[in-house]
Amino acid sequence: MKTIKGPAVFLAQFVDSEPPFNSLDGLCKWASDLGYKGIQIPTWESFLIDLDKAAESQDYCDELKGKINSYGLEITELSTHLQGQLVAVHPAYDIMFDNFAPDHLKGKPKERTQWAIETVKKAATASRRLGIGAHATFSGALLWHTAHPWPQRPPGLVEMGFEELAKRWMPILNHFDEEGVDVCYEIHPGEDLHDGDTFERFLEATGNHKRVNILYDPSHFVLQQLDYITYIDHYHEFIKSFHVKDSEFNPTGKKGAFGGYNDWGDRAGRYRSLGDGQIDFKTIFSKLTQYGCDVWAVMEWECCIKSPEQGAREGAKFIADHIIEATTKTFDDFAGADTDTDKLKRILGL
Repeated sequence: MKTIKGPAVFLAQFVDSEPPFNSLDGLCKWASDLGYKGIQIPTWESFLIDLDKAAESQDYCDELKGKINSYGLEITELSTHLQGQLVAVHPAYDIMFDNFAPDHLKGKPKERTQWAIETVKKAATASRRLGIGAHATFSGALLWHTAHPWPQRPPGLVEMGFEELAKRWMPILNHFDEEGVDVCYEIHPGEDLHDGDTFERFLEATGNHKRVNILYDPSHFVLQQLDYITYIDHYHEFIKSFHVKDSEFNPTGKKGAFGGYNDWGDRAGRYRSLGDGQIDFKTIFSKLTQYGCDVWAVMEWECCIKSPEQGAREGAKFIADHIIEATTKTFDDFAGADTDTDKLKRILGL
């Protein structure tokens, strides 16, 4: 067993043009004052990290790490969710996902894909220079538009899709392996890796690459009506990163899992602040601890009702209260006794 680290916070949803959310120092002081011990850094926010410099300069990484450490914080992971998304984009989504790309690459999907691959590889080197062993990202998607197929999928389509997805990720995975860093894919609707079966398809397509791992976020499984507890039993050995985010699913006679094209507040499946949803975090923390998952508990705020500031204030305490100090003792050790082979035989009547 292993004690989960935390609490930590993913900074992406808190970045703003107003202080303290518009500078690294401001966000670090804010997070530390709330009781957080770690931060997950979105690498697309250049004022938080210059990924080019981080991949090239150990001095830059040492200075960045030192600044963050000065606030009593650690970097839990770097995140390339947006860049990872661009590794694989179906043409139907090109216009919307161009928002994640530099201006000079908009409308150039092939060049955008290559830029995304190289950018995620830079995050591997930066992570190694920062002393971080896990990295958070998205897989991207070539097949998502066929998730509920009509007309039906032709034979071989899914296999070809995962073959292509693996082909794009293999150079990245190999580079992460060289740097000694695990790639943790957030299993998420909209990605080709969105449940257990699709994770296994991708793992097989990469030849069971040892750097293919999971960012576990139960909120996405509630929206799919997937058993998020048993998921840990199946995949605990791959869980190297953990987003603590709550959600709820309240279907009606008018809407269910697909949401009716409604905004978040009006959907049956909604993300909520910690403790306001339906997720059984006590069991989740127990299982992750029991299985010895070496993860940071990172709060991600995406509530459709509560403000991010209140969600962050409450989230630090919520996580701290759920972290289990893994025991090093067995409760009935006091009743034990020294033994030897002969004694064991006598007990068995041999």
